[in-house]
Amino acid sequence: MDCIWDTRSRLCFVLLFGNLLSSFVSVHGLNLWPMPKSANHGSNTIYLSTNFQLSTHGSNYSDGSGLLKEAFERMVNLIEADHTTNSKFPNYSVLAGVNVAVQSPDDTLNFGVDESYYLNVPAKGSAFYAQIEAKTIFGALHALETFSQLCYFNFTTKVVELHAAPWTINDLPRFPYRGLLIDTSRHYLPVPVIKSVIDSMTYSKLNVLHWHIVDDQSFPLEVPSYPKLWNGAYSYSERYTINDAIEIVRYAERKGVNVLAEIDVPGHTLSWGFGYPSLWPSKSCREPLDVSNEFSFKVIDGILSDFSKVFKFKFVHLGGDEVNTSCWTTTPHIKQWLNNHHMNESDAYRYFVLRAQNIAISHGYDIINWEETFNNFGDKLSPKTVVHNWLGSGVAEKVVADGLRCIVSNQDKWYLDHIDANWQGFYTNEPLTNISNPTQQKLVLGGEVCMWGEHIDTSDIQQTIWPRAAAAAERLWTPFDKLAKDPEQVTSRLAHFRCLLNKRGVQAAPLVGFGRQVPSEPGSCYKQ
Repeated sequence: MDCIWDTRSRLCFVLLFGNLLSSFVSVHGLNLWPMPKSANHGSNTIYLSTNFQLSTHGSNYSDGSGLLKEAFERMVNLIEADHTTNSKFPNYSVLAGVNVAVQSPDDTLNFGVDESYYLNVPAKGSAFYAQIEAKTIFGALHALETFSQLCYFNFTTKVVELHAAPWTINDLPRFPYRGLLIDTSRHYLPVPVIKSVIDSMTYSKLNVLHWHIVDDQSFPLEVPSYPKLWNGAYSYSERYTINDAIEIVRYAERKGVNVLAEIDVPGHTLSWGFGYPSLWPSKSCREPLDVSNEFSFKVIDGILSDFSKVFKFKFVHLGGDEVNTSCWTTTPHIKQWLNNHHMNESDAYRYFVLRAQNIAISHGYDIINWEETFNNFGDKLSPKTVVHNWLGSGVAEKVVADGLRCIVSNQDKWYLDHIDANWQGFYTNEPLTNISNPTQQKLVLGGEVCMWGEHIDTSDIQQTIWPRAAAAAERLWTPFDKLAKDPEQVTSRLAHFRCLLNKRGVQAAPLVGFGRQVPSEPGSCYKQ
């Protein structure tokens, strides 16, 4: 008999393959992460053909770029998990492949693109197909990920099984912006590592990689308009060429992930002056950027001009946080400039941020700024501004009440570098807290978990991100009424997803304890 499953249903458990494995998992097929909008299923087991095929009957998407073919092949590799499969099946319920029908012929990854999908997996037949329907290719990519999570390799029969068929899943995201920040200034992350982070994002349907490229500590990116800027890199080899950036964006977009580039101005810019010392207020007082020097704005214009050729996302992040303006008031030539323009240091901070915003707008961008800009002069910000909340709660409701858009990343809940923040807090952090007006709710674009890089590098980035980022990912994807009221209700399902990440080569840490924990003792992945 078919049943309808949601987060409030109890999960049944079965032992897997007797003494061959010490681990146990929930009834096969119920461990989807993030939770879909709706999922109906039955109780039959079917088997995937060893020659599993992609069909596109009824699709308007030609796949001239090979994006769908690549995604299908990735999915098959993930399902088989490098195991050798057996071509002999216990019965005739063999799933021959999946048919993907996409309405739109366009594969441009615009912000707000339709990511919805419908997935149907039948239970009976000979050489029958699963069916995916999506308005865009990016909805189809999510459907393929969901399908992959329905499949299991049977170590006894050595075939890939799909349990609890038939399946009917309708799904779409709650928020259009579901982000993860990485920081390549505090520690350099090689391109393959960034790509691996992008891969892992797709498993929980995150769709924006916020690349905090530069900061005080280093300026690793090549900027053709101002080639000396990357003199501020840590070393000759800890750099990204402009072609590296192009490749990262290309790679991400083919996975359905937009790349949000950030240059933080006017603060957090000490590294800029190693290539162009005149950007510093003085040799002894090196930040923020010299507000009195037209060259500061010419450099920002050059950077954003180069960015516009590489980073095609609708938004660019201009920072604007933690600006200590004391160098402006203690440096004689800047102090004189302030007097000549009848400005105090607060006026100069506002002047700098607004002028940088106008430069970004001239290059076709909408702007994201950290919340200090709103807290200090919110009524002066461009209507194209998205305010990025990070200092704490209560900001988003003020931002949207003033008619501006907002992204939530409050540090007490969604900062991954806060190792003492557990996954339960990531799961329960609600972006729409105290926002009940439907019009204002739509101004909250979504949220972002932030992996600041002071204490992470290639050696530990993934176990610091996961599985806590996945907890936030479900909050941002799943309809509010399908979210668990008590995070403990999803513990076993998240544990299963964490083990799935491990199987896929992602070094996700155990759930037990705080972030970046190590296993406390020998035991099954599913119990850690």
